[in-house]
Amino acid sequence: MTTTPATPDLQSWVGRTQTMSETISAVPLRQMAALMNHEQRMREPMQAGALPAGWHWLYFNPLEVQAKLGADGHPERGDFLPPVALPRRMWAGSRLHWSRDFEAGMQVEKTSRILSVTEKSGRSGRMVFVTVGHHYADTAGLILQEEHDIVYREAASAAETQALSQLGQQVRDGVHQFEREGQTVLAWQADAVALFRYSAATFNGHRIHYDVDYCRQVEGYPGLVVHGPLLATLLLHLVQTQVAPGRAVARFEFRALKPTFDLSGFHLHCSAQDDALAVWTTNNIGQVGVEGRVSLR
Repeated sequence: MTTTPATPDLQSWVGRTQTMSETISAVPLRQMAALMNHEQRMREPMQAGALPAGWHWLYFNPLEVQAKLGADGHPERGDFLPPVALPRRMWAGSRLHWSRDFEAGMQVEKTSRILSVTEKSGRSGRMVFVTVGHHYADTAGLILQEEHDIVYREAASAAETQALSQLGQQVRDGVHQFEREGQTVLAWQADAVALFRYSAATFNGHRIHYDVDYCRQVEGYPGLVVHGPLLATLLLHLVQTQVAPGRAVARFEFRALKPTFDLSGFHLHCSAQDDALAVWTTNNIGQVGVEGRVSLR
């Protein structure tokens, strides 16, 4: 794969910033608790203490009028994010470092900055990676620093569409074998209702998560795509509820390798690795979908 700087027009977006302020309010917490089957937090969201790691993604999501949405359901590009012409967009990965926990009721300011715009080309075609840095703080100081990688890709080729179609057929045939199995494994089912509810809780209009006709006919996927941040949040949930209950997450990094769909269940995995935890998901047929590393406080 070759890597080159982005075109001058896209490079001009590097360094752009935007700032948003939001209260860590109750309604999104109730919605996420419902999705995670956490009945106690549903009843007492404002007295629940620290937010589980990853739940901050419920907040600071862009609000745009309907008339300014693109065909994929995202806000049109060219405002804060650069006007990349490639049609498909995915969450490629993130690196997060918590100084302390988010808590319900906090008034938090998020400052975002475009750190880099890079073009790559390889067997899967041309891609543009945009890395955005996020700084979250309140009056007491820094809460979280995060880097978020977004990848824009060309329309699915005939070969990619065929491979995805074959994956769908494997799921229907019951094919499943773990590419890698963790010391702790948890099965999870994200059906169309769960994906809709997460999209609603995060005000995410991206059609690949709820519009199956769009998925199949426009982007070439065999079913609805499970959100990258939802998979990451589920991995953190596995760590904080089963592997190290009561421990706070200090650092988390992950990258997306293969998509996971609503066609069947999938699995969350965790194994000890040196002084940290290796975590990963396996998709509908057992391939590694998202892999990451967690360090605890």
